[in-house]
Amino acid sequence: VQLVGSGGGLVQAGGSLNLSCATSGFIWGGDGTITWWRQVPGQEREGVACISKNFRGPLYGDWVKGRFTISTDNATTTVYLEMHNLQPEDTAVYYCASATTPRIRLRTWNWLYWYEIWGQGTQVTISS
Repeated sequence: VQLVGSGGGLVQAGGSLNLSCATSGFIWGGDGTITWWRQVPGQEREGVACISKNFRGPLYGDWVKGRFTISTDNATTTVYLEMHNLQPEDTAVYYCASATTPRIRLRTWNWLYWYEIWGQGTQVTISS
């Protein structure tokens, strides 16, 4: 399995970016999960958005507040993260990661423990 994240860049506050996570060899099956994460240097990696066969709909970090949307293409080989109204505090390296376990629950989607494969990060920088 390989994940390749892309789409980061530099935008002004209030702007938008679309991130992509291209998957190779990942099989969704009945319990596949792909989650976008982000990390600021010196801080813990935090879950941004999750799409999973374990749940009916996507899940988001509480702080997203409707600004981001996670989705897949029809072939489900690419997972997108559409981000709007970006703010300087959204500046981070963004990663996508995959898991294949039915044990992920609504309250545990953002546990690093589950995730087996990570893409390389893509830098998102928001200027004020």
